[in-house]
Amino acid sequence: MPTTMIQDMDDLVRAAINEVFDTMLNLKIEAEPPGTELLNGEAHIASSVGFIGKLTGIVYIYSSASFARTVTATLVGLEEAEIDGEEMVNDAMGEVANMIVGNVKSRLSDRGMPCVLTIPSIVRGSHFTIEAVSSTERRVVSFKCLKANQQIVIEILIKSENSNN
Repeated sequence: MPTTMIQDMDDLVRAAINEVFDTMLNLKIEAEPPGTELLNGEAHIASSVGFIGKLTGIVYIYSSASFARTVTATLVGLEEAEIDGEEMVNDAMGEVANMIVGNVKSRLSDRGMPCVLTIPSIVRGSHFTIEAVSSTERRVVSFKCLKANQQIVIEILIKSENSNN
């Protein structure tokens, strides 16, 4: 896969997450330096949405369960204490993933690379890692939410339609 396409995808995802968190959630985030330790151990939520087209891949967005509650409260306009169970948090984090990857889809389409999206999915757990198959390019970038002092990680797995399976 051409390096420029991978860099473009990194830039598209960075722009999308900034737009969603800044504009739609009013939560300021900033990219952490490459190599920042990814916090793992406490309960986490990973939401994901895939895209299929000339580029095929999946974008995972994961954060601590406590930050996911903060994001959910902000998204739905409630206080954190008013959040009713894990299902509401799962739905909200799936919607955040959908907004981020939908933004990427729109930008890919503008560049002549239309794609379709998969439905969002959610995984909860602790100490988990995502492993890519060998034909897939893996990129990881982390952000810090300034207001909540929490980390959010974006993991992108992509391959071009010409990649071997």
